[in-house]
Amino acid sequence: MIKKMLSKYTSNERKNLKWIFLFLLPSILIFLIFNMIPIITIFVTSFTKWDGFNTPQFIGVDNFTRLFQDNTFIISSINLLKWSVLASTVHVGFGVLVAFILYEKPIGGKFTKSVFMIPNVISAAAWALIFKFLFDNEMGVINSFVRIIFPDFNVSWLNSSPYAFWAVTLTWLFFAVIVTLIVLNELLAIPDSLIEAAQIDGATKWDIVKRIQLPMCRKSIGTSVIASITARVAMYEQIALTTSGGPEDDTMNLPLMLVNSINNYNYGYANTIGVMMIIFGLVTLVAVNKLFRMND
Repeated sequence: MIKKMLSKYTSNERKNLKWIFLFLLPSILIFLIFNMIPIITIFVTSFTKWDGFNTPQFIGVDNFTRLFQDNTFIISSINLLKWSVLASTVHVGFGVLVAFILYEKPIGGKFTKSVFMIPNVISAAAWALIFKFLFDNEMGVINSFVRIIFPDFNVSWLNSSPYAFWAVTLTWLFFAVIVTLIVLNELLAIPDSLIEAAQIDGATKWDIVKRIQLPMCRKSIGTSVIASITARVAMYEQIALTTSGGPEDDTMNLPLMLVNSINNYNYGYANTIGVMMIIFGLVTLVAVNKLFRMND
């Protein structure tokens, strides 16, 4: 098969391919060692009982059966679906809106872009702690302002249901600078001649946005949706440092379940959760690729 592939190229091109493969070799080895082998290990050990120290014992699909019967997993999956919907609509939508506004180069646009970057400069752990103090019932800024109008206001945002879910969601929902940068970059790549031609033909600003800019930003928006949803799949610090999955599992998610299983020396079960996270990420990738026609 390799000979057939190489036969399509000239001798000079074959020599270039050898150099390409040579330079790619370190990246391939790093991928195999640090990504592929761990992924294979996760899948294999998900069918075992393993404490992380002794030899794994094969138990078939018992871990998966136990997982699907676990009420915490069901709640975590529902939370993930809710966060995925919010991420793909509100989070990405807000980022796209800001990108289109910045594209028009408004007054203060550069300052806005710089300020908009701040949440992504700060680590997720530090950002979670900032919000933990913001939502604090006794000395938090939010409750302090509310009590100016309602002196008897007393809500422990991160420790009571259903407020905890929305408090955790607000730690990331409107911080969409990555989405903005991805979409803005593709907006700037659209030829000015195309916009000018549409204007000459009598197209309104909304027509240009709807019929030219949004369709041509389809792939960047799709990429943003994938990045946003997969970030929710792997979201850990925001929850671990604010609610620890409570109250009543209202903010529980798969990474927190995985870490709890590892802390209990139940590595086989933890890797079963890891497999479900990988599957959810792959399903998201395929679904968004088809929805946004990313390969066209």
